Amino acid sequence: MAQQVVNPDEQVVLGEEIDHVRLITLNRPRQLNVISSTVVSLLAEYLEKWEKDDKAELVIIKGAGRAFSAGGDLKMFYDGRNTKDSCLEVVYRMYWLCYHIHTYKKTQVALVHGISMGGGASLMVPMKFSVVTEKTVFATPEASIGFHSDCGFSYMHSHLPGGLGEFLALTGARLNGKELVVAGLATHFVPSEKLPELEKRLISLNSGNKNAVKSAIEEFSVEVQLDEDSVLNKKSIIDECFSKDTVEEIIKSFEAEASKEGNGWIGAVLKGLKRSSPAGLKITLRSIREGRKQTLAESLKKEFRLTMNILRTTISEDVYEGIRALTIDKDNAPKWSPPSLDKVDDEKVDLVFQPFKEDLELQIAEKEENRWHGKYETTSYATSALTAKAK
Repeated sequence: MAQQVVNPDEQVVLGEEIDHVRLITLNRPRQLNVISSTVVSLLAEYLEKWEKDDKAELVIIKGAGRAFSAGGDLKMFYDGRNTKDSCLEVVYRMYWLCYHIHTYKKTQVALVHGISMGGGASLMVPMKFSVVTEKTVFATPEASIGFHSDCGFSYMHSHLPGGLGEFLALTGARLNGKELVVAGLATHFVPSEKLPELEKRLISLNSGNKNAVKSAIEEFSVEVQLDEDSVLNKKSIIDECFSKDTVEEIIKSFEAEASKEGNGWIGAVLKGLKRSSPAGLKITLRSIREGRKQTLAESLKKEFRLTMNILRTTISEDVYEGIRALTIDKDNAPKWSPPSLDKVDDEKVDLVFQPFKEDLELQIAEKEENRWHGKYETTSYATSALTAKAK
């Protein structure tokens, strides 16, 4: 019998313990399972508890409704725009959690049905097994709203072949389930009608043995073949254009390719690229490029700095303007500042990448025995917040 271990007053994440299997359900279907501060805290609580529980062997994560997760709660960021560091705690906790998801000690399976974007995709891609369907839609569109590829994606995208990572990060291009498997961002493709049956099969397996789990998934998975018009069939163009040194050179190269016969697909992508936040594009490209030379921990620490500096409007207020245009007023007419790539101050870009003082960095334990140390509540940020409240 499944044992419910969720706080009855907070149902945004459901956690079930079924003998040796643990099942997480992201449970905000009407909000497309966006990630709030409560979601982050509950995920961390479950995952730490279950990693330390010898009885827990297999962790499955899925989303309720028609989405896996649409990513971070943008309204939360927007609503906190006038309060200094209002979202610092949730940002810290999320990036700290991302490290532990990547390095988790138990076998994990993500069952990804529907939208999986941004931070939501960070709950899918790092898993030992990530199962997608014909209804899965993946994207990392953060640069378009003045943000950057975060939640570990400056690391994950930078390790994709050729210029694919830069392409996905800068354009926010969407990939379907088949494309995710071919790109190496998912492990298996299972037709959506078989997903509930696969879930039951995994639960009945009652084991975290990787070979057994893989075999069980392969009972339901099918070989994938890219559609003829898949963007992944344009790899030579993507590699050529998105290997350029700067955003300006990437766009110029992409424009040149767009004029050639058979490259009609580039027009819409180019239009979206040119409508994106200039500052967001420059920060994102640099972050992806740095990710190639960084460890996962270094990438997440960098992303924490970038996010906090962007939210603090160190370079511009584009992130709030981007969220306003996309989700608040929904006019899709953002007014970027600076308004063009040539107006983006390189020195200001340097500023958002500057390391913080050591005690203000994202704290990721270097020693394995301390891997769950570094929680927000043990940081200088939490201490400062408590001191401020006491005054």
